[in-house]
Amino acid sequence: MLAGCILSITIVLCGCRTNTPQSDSASEGNRVLTASDSARLAWYFNAHFGMFIHWGAYSVAARGEWVMNRELIPLEEYKEKYASKFLAENYDPGEWAEIAKKAGMKYVVLTARHHDGFCLWDTKTDEFNVMNYGPKKDLIRPYVDAIRDAGLKVGLYYSVADWHHPDFPAFVRNWPGGWESEEARQRFVEHYHSQVRELMTNYGKIDILWWDGSAPDGMEGEKINREVYELQPGILINNRNDEPYDFNTSEQKIVAGVAGRPWEACMTLNGNWGYHATDTYFKSPREVLQILIRCTSKGGNLLLNVGPKSDGTIPEESAEILMEAGDWLRRNHEFLDGPVERNRIGQHWNNSLVPTVRGNNVYLHFHNPPAGNEFCYSEIGNEVRSVRFLETGRPVEFEKVGHRLFLKNLSEFEKNTITTLVVEVIGKPDEAVRWTED
Repeated sequence: MLAGCILSITIVLCGCRTNTPQSDSASEGNRVLTASDSARLAWYFNAHFGMFIHWGAYSVAARGEWVMNRELIPLEEYKEKYASKFLAENYDPGEWAEIAKKAGMKYVVLTARHHDGFCLWDTKTDEFNVMNYGPKKDLIRPYVDAIRDAGLKVGLYYSVADWHHPDFPAFVRNWPGGWESEEARQRFVEHYHSQVRELMTNYGKIDILWWDGSAPDGMEGEKINREVYELQPGILINNRNDEPYDFNTSEQKIVAGVAGRPWEACMTLNGNWGYHATDTYFKSPREVLQILIRCTSKGGNLLLNVGPKSDGTIPEESAEILMEAGDWLRRNHEFLDGPVERNRIGQHWNNSLVPTVRGNNVYLHFHNPPAGNEFCYSEIGNEVRSVRFLETGRPVEFEKVGHRLFLKNLSEFEKNTITTLVVEVIGKPDEAVRWTED
């Protein structure tokens, strides 16, 4: 991932561009989905929540995934201090899968290779891999098998940047400016294309290829993307290495793409992607749920990152947060049971709640409970059939006066948690007052 973390939540509605350097938006957003597209994307529209895993030699340094670049660590020093000591001695991807499932996640994406160029699989293209350093074994095979056996979708992250490769303009502090020569560009492109071919041919079905990394122009992303679709006909590709691709990705902020197009926001659980031993800023379970609900309200997914320690274990703090968030989702899962529409009601901000829409139900997720026993919500234009608490099913007394929906005798709200009411309406949910922006 890119260096630096934005700790506040920003919501942006826009389209997207596609070429590297990576972008948070996409120009292909207006393309009409074909029947084939819809079939491949069906599971993604139903997934809503995924686990991102940044893990590699940098986990030994325990100072984040950009340590090689930020500290200008020479390659041989990086190999000796970090790659060689990346032993993964307690690596159990089955445990990762169990944590993801208990958290309510439906897919997992692992960094097969980050910007440092260190490969977590038995690549034949480069000696800088786990067969020669650290664990001396392939780490991708057990990951793919464990995630698939758990019934989750399998994703592989691959960065087109490679600080260790002699042809790559390494250690730049911003976007790489250009290649030393056309021959250098061609060598590097063939190198990374060959690595991606290995990942797409040696590990069975892969559900997501998640591109990342800033690189100069001329990466021939379209060529390798089309080859990936041939090698993995059902795969989904994100928008960070040219067209064609399937879904848009934003980083550390919520950027909702064009309505009807798939998108996700990827965010860290603390302030770093890779493991950082002294980063104690963690989002609370409530904050995680708030972000997930905000993504859902705009019709998108949340890909939430954890950074395992070098031994392969997910930090206890991270696991506890995910378990608590997952416990709430198990009790309130209904609003995520199936595709969630990016409905116009969800574009109306409110100081107390965030709405999501599924079918003819509007779910009012109260992040801040009503100040009293009554609350007025004035965004639903439809007639209302019923209102109930999602978790308990208890009916809620209500009165609709014009556009104003008065909810009465609200006694089940608790502080410091999220309480959801389900408003069943007649017809397709629609806004009461037309919003001026799409």
